[in-house]
Amino acid sequence: MIVVYGALSAAAMLIFLFRTAREPRRLSNAVWLGVAVLFFGLWLLLRAADTELLADVAGYTLLTLVGLLVLVLPAALIANGVVMWRREGHRPANSLSLLAGVALVLLFGFSFYAASFTRATWVIVAAISLMLVAGYIAFLFVSLLAYSVLYGRLGRRGRADAIVVLGSGLLGDRVPPLLASRLDRAMERYTRETAAGATPVLVVSGGQGPGETVSEAAAMGAYLRERGVPEERILLEDKAATTEQNLRFSAALLEQHGHAGRIVAVTSSYHVFRAAVLSRRLRLRLHVVGARTASYFAPSAFLREFVALLAQYWRTNAAICAVLALGPVLLAVLTSG
Repeated sequence: MIVVYGALSAAAMLIFLFRTAREPRRLSNAVWLGVAVLFFGLWLLLRAADTELLADVAGYTLLTLVGLLVLVLPAALIANGVVMWRREGHRPANSLSLLAGVALVLLFGFSFYAASFTRATWVIVAAISLMLVAGYIAFLFVSLLAYSVLYGRLGRRGRADAIVVLGSGLLGDRVPPLLASRLDRAMERYTRETAAGATPVLVVSGGQGPGETVSEAAAMGAYLRERGVPEERILLEDKAATTEQNLRFSAALLEQHGHAGRIVAVTSSYHVFRAAVLSRRLRLRLHVVGARTASYFAPSAFLREFVALLAQYWRTNAAICAVLALGPVLLAVLTSG
């Protein structure tokens, strides 16, 4: 089995590298990376089991990871959810880390009860089904998180003929910190390109939303001009209300102005990969880079992006979750007969 797991890990990694080289914006790239790491971990555990010292180290490491997963992760998510509520308000999107932490507490509590305090077959089967579904979701989340970080580091050195900044909302007519970080990241890229002799154009994208006194594009343009970006290098796209519209309308605006070179879109770090996947679905040739996000904001933000990506492929994910949930049930029915 050691050789098999090693071969499967190597094969999955080769597929990952090939597909990423051809098109880094594929969601499946994250899955292949996760599969490669999973099989490599199994290979490593079996290799460690052959040596007594390494087996002990692997055992203690595994116990530590399980302890962190069961005890520390739920508490950290709940604590982050409380911070999000206090700093960002009680909107549903700000409750994701809190809900995830509570869900993990309930899942682990129910599984512990099923394993330790009951012999009821259907309780045990239900716990196994829930753990399998949760394991699949956790696998996807970790894979997407890891690949999101990796994708954010790809293509950083390529030339940018146009830089598109995706809006994220205003406070009246004021640019809030989250949006300011995107604009600052875009200006860093703009400064680097101009220092190299290029003349990129900056597209600021965002319409006027509820509670906003001006369009995001107008406020973003003013922010850039105040910091020394020439007005003639700024294009305003002031109609978009979603990420899809940010990308489509900005690309169309650039085409109208005769810009056909390489486009780099700037958004927040947590939003990079979903924006990239969406740009591929829209058949837009651009690369997405990320701006830093406040540490307290990142967990809920990544969870929100993860849910949005799951929703894009809900049929596939629902089918896999159904198979994982019903598998133990069917097995229990067959064995009980």
